[in-house]
Amino acid sequence: QTSMKNMERELVCPVCKEMYKQPLALPCTHNVCHVCASEVLLQHGYLCCDPTSEPSSPAATPATRSPRLGRRAVPKPDRLDRLLKSGFGTYPGRKRGPVHPQSVSFPCPACRRDVDLGERGLGSLFRNLTLERVVERYRQTINISAAIMCQFCKPPQLEATKGCTECKSSFCNECFKLYHPWGTQKAQHEPTPPTLTFRPKGLMCPEHKEEVTHYCKTCQRLVCQLCRVRRTHTSHKITPVLSAYQALREKLTKSLAYILSSQDTVQTQIAELEETVKHTEV
Repeated sequence: QTSMKNMERELVCPVCKEMYKQPLALPCTHNVCHVCASEVLLQHGYLCCDPTSEPSSPAATPATRSPRLGRRAVPKPDRLDRLLKSGFGTYPGRKRGPVHPQSVSFPCPACRRDVDLGERGLGSLFRNLTLERVVERYRQTINISAAIMCQFCKPPQLEATKGCTECKSSFCNECFKLYHPWGTQKAQHEPTPPTLTFRPKGLMCPEHKEEVTHYCKTCQRLVCQLCRVRRTHTSHKITPVLSAYQALREKLTKSLAYILSSQDTVQTQIAELEETVKHTEV
């Protein structure tokens, strides 16, 4: 939990104190939300583009746009109201008053330095897609690590402590004992950590009772990690199960296609041989 909290601090915008939304990378290597950057520039007398639009940088082109853009959290309405009332210019980074554009100075809230953004202002910044994806994955991790409740408890439900792959359910201690009574077939079910998605049990190595992960081409058998490090397979050709499965599948597919394509020819030859046999007998 401590490491997760420390990681969360690195994913918080220094302006809004919330997780980054459309983070922009500043020249000083720090990051700030797109909306937060627009608000800071407005407070310092600069007109900015619409903060609800996409950052006009090469990193925000349709070809490189984040696939999770549709699930991005929408900025708070009160912040948007303040920005909309201030007005928006047609040129990002243009200061109020002067006709000719000038260099935009952005006060970085992390290092407390004035960073030169050039004449284009926020338009010259790149969107930090890597940081944005890290934030999204962190949010998913938080959701996955939430408490899993027992699926058989009567209200109020207790937190699940065991899972069962055969039953495809999660149980608390009491419910697990209740639904796996001693002396029945279910009593032989092995408990697993609770989860909401139960994967089917993989093939197990009969020697080491470990899940098989590789295939030995020399021995033509599945092997686990312990089998793999034994001297028996030192000079053998060993590949991952998935690679071996795909190779064998392609080989079988080609063989079946050849057999099916030759079926008519073989049937014709058999018929001719039968006629020859009859003619010979006569």
